[in-house]
Amino acid sequence: MAEPIDYDVKPTKTEPDAKDELDRLLQSLHQHGVLRMVNDLVCANTAITNVLVDGLNKDGTLNVIQNLSILAMALSRVQPDEFYRLVFALKDAGAAVSQWRAPDHDNLAPGVKGTYRLLHDESLWHAITPLLEGLKAMGEGMKRPVDKPISQFTGKPSDA
Repeated sequence: MAEPIDYDVKPTKTEPDAKDELDRLLQSLHQHGVLRMVNDLVCANTAITNVLVDGLNKDGTLNVIQNLSILAMALSRVQPDEFYRLVFALKDAGAAVSQWRAPDHDNLAPGVKGTYRLLHDESLWHAITPLLEGLKAMGEGMKRPVDKPISQFTGKPSDA
């Protein structure tokens, strides 16, 4: 007597599988020229490396990289809420400066009385005081000698 045959019917595909998606991606990359560009980059490896190294070896490029790293170090010490307040205060100040218009009357100088009134204007002094404190702190910071910025940032001695 004959034995029964085991036959499992595979379900019909209702959506693409990973292989189909990969084939589609590969075809799209080919149609848009991305594969050719990547292939050319791989083949021109040494030429591109030479251009990059020559470009990075210039004083200006090194200064940009170092200045960006110093900026990143400084920003890492600023709390987000302080930075938020500073950025939006600067935005508001810029808007106020750009919208300011000089008065139309001929005598723009405040005179002695006007200057005296400005000196006794409490709201003006409340507005100017943070700027004066900031200028003092900036002046002190500019006096500080710096051997190497990374040494100053980390507190480790310079290995000059």
